[in-house]
Amino acid sequence: MRVATWNVNSIRTRVGRVVDWMVREDVDVLAMQEIKCKPEQFPYQPFEDAGYEVVLHGLNQWNGVAIASRLPLEDVAIGFPDMPGFLKDHDGPDLPKEARAIGATVEGIRLWSLYVPNGRSLADPHYVYKLDWLATLAADTQRWLADDPGLQLALMGDWNVAPLDSDVGDPSLVPGVSTHISPPERTAFAAFEKVGLTDVVRPIVPDGYTYWDYKQLRFPRNEGLRIDFILGSRAFADRVVDASIHRNERKGDAPSDHVPVLVELAPIAATDDDDDRPMIFG
Repeated sequence: MRVATWNVNSIRTRVGRVVDWMVREDVDVLAMQEIKCKPEQFPYQPFEDAGYEVVLHGLNQWNGVAIASRLPLEDVAIGFPDMPGFLKDHDGPDLPKEARAIGATVEGIRLWSLYVPNGRSLADPHYVYKLDWLATLAADTQRWLADDPGLQLALMGDWNVAPLDSDVGDPSLVPGVSTHISPPERTAFAAFEKVGLTDVVRPIVPDGYTYWDYKQLRFPRNEGLRIDFILGSRAFADRVVDASIHRNERKGDAPSDHVPVLVELAPIAATDDDDDRPMIFG
């Protein structure tokens, strides 16, 4: 199975590029972020023509997440259970939930498409919201894995955090001033490893960015960020046999400012019903 994530930065603008890439790369499941449309505005037909079913959560021209799959999508969930909400200049427990998370199960694998809040600036309420959003997701993840230690789980998407200094090539990000690189954000990202997830791409692709701003010739200068990740549980990570960052998708006509990140999973080896040995991934 080939599973990928891509912040498409407006699916209506880039549907042709996205579907062409999925077909060319033989992608089974794609998690998309920043689709920037409501369900009734989504361009379903090109996906359906290529053999993909789509589930999505979009509220307006901002944010929005989706999953496209040519395998059956089951147990679709909009938002994770305790996901916090946000409304500028407002506080309280009943804030509106943004379109930032959608989950589905495919062939026994629980997949989430996630668009982590940007944070905007270190002094902005959106930054506090971002940290709360990540902490809540980590707590929910810990509970999911405690309930099912063998769960094949992948959290995929635009995390808006560059966890290592080597993930930062954009000179406009300044330590102590900029979001995405602050110690609290990096600590919030590292919390997912503590609850049982691992970055399944970095061991195979140790270097490379996934995002380049449109401004200041960031892409030709390779002044990018690595902020798009696939974090998997042990049961998911054990099946990963290959991974790639598709840098060339930042080139050409009307690209997104992000590129796809893809992993390939080995099939689960068949076992006899009376064989109680540990399952082997082959």
